[in-house]
Amino acid sequence: MLMSKKVKFRTGQQVIQVFRRMILADVVLTLALVVLSSESAKADTPQSATSKIVREANAFLATLSEKQRSAVLYKFDDDQQRVRWSNFPTGFVPRGGLSLEEFSDIQRNAALALVASTLSQKGIEKVEEIREADDVFKAIPHQHPPFRNNKDGEPKQPPFSGAKDGPAAGGFKDGAPNHEMFGKNLYYISILGTPSEKDRWMLQFGGHHLALNITIVGDRGTLTPSLTGAQPGTYTTNGKTVRPLGQENDKGFALLNALDDGQRKQAILNYRVADLVLGPGHDGQTIQPEGLKASAMDERQRLMLLDLISEWVGIANDNFAAARMVEIKAGLEDTWFAWSGPTTVEPGKNGTSYYRIQGPKLIIEYAPQPGEDHVHTIYRDPRNDYGRALTSK
Repeated sequence: MLMSKKVKFRTGQQVIQVFRRMILADVVLTLALVVLSSESAKADTPQSATSKIVREANAFLATLSEKQRSAVLYKFDDDQQRVRWSNFPTGFVPRGGLSLEEFSDIQRNAALALVASTLSQKGIEKVEEIREADDVFKAIPHQHPPFRNNKDGEPKQPPFSGAKDGPAAGGFKDGAPNHEMFGKNLYYISILGTPSEKDRWMLQFGGHHLALNITIVGDRGTLTPSLTGAQPGTYTTNGKTVRPLGQENDKGFALLNALDDGQRKQAILNYRVADLVLGPGHDGQTIQPEGLKASAMDERQRLMLLDLISEWVGIANDNFAAARMVEIKAGLEDTWFAWSGPTTVEPGKNGTSYYRIQGPKLIIEYAPQPGEDHVHTIYRDPRNDYGRALTSK
């Protein structure tokens, strides 16, 4: 026997009230979304991005003692400090400013928050992975090469150091312990000029295999010249394999493999390039463009080239990166892609091949070091390194 379920019927007035509540809820939700969208759009404007960076800079400086602020702050036109960056350990090439190791937890967190405010999420992750690689490298026993004296008894300056004082200002001797050479807290921060939403200033952050030179003028910012690298280029942490520059490797090989035979013949150089040509210490120098021009690529290949370039441009926060990509796209037809070394790589591994991307306002070099999983890269704008084009206006 079927039992009928008792159904409760609403009156017409009750139905109207239900619909009113539903409509009111929709209106409230819509208004909330509009407010959130408005706030999001406001937060994403270039000027508000600069405001956030300045707030983080001032918050960081407020945590420092007078002596610490004196060590971190430089004049904007301090050319000696501006070029004090390298792919060498900080014991070989002293940096300016103060290291994270010299800070309290509060000061260290404030410093990293400042750096993060200038970067995208991808950029933050890359910087952290590079620093973690230095901790991994620190745990490996090493034979540290000594600085050999020249005929006058003075210690030699390492090549591509970018520093004028070099090892004579504190270089390490034979057998320097790893904790004095490497580690995620041996990364230095300095500020050139006064943090401002309008006037020019510069943030520097770096150590072994990292140098971020971030010049800010109003709502514009540039990340050139900057160096990213990794040693080791592959490591495991918490059961996860990490490759700080893995995308740069994989996308480079993907672009090469997307070329036809004729294009590859143009792109592949007939000589071997072993390291960065325009690395630290080579400001203002130029390279003759070589390889395959983007104007000879099809649309898919050009999109792959832009995606590869974005691995460097996209380290900066979204506002700085978006303006930069506009410049790069405008000169894409005159951008070159050159390759040196093997044309194949094992999936998921870092290769040993060098490549270069060169355009009117762009130079990128990717340079694995021979014999080990160890990578150097450089990102420059020949017309706007250290914000020269922004600050000259």
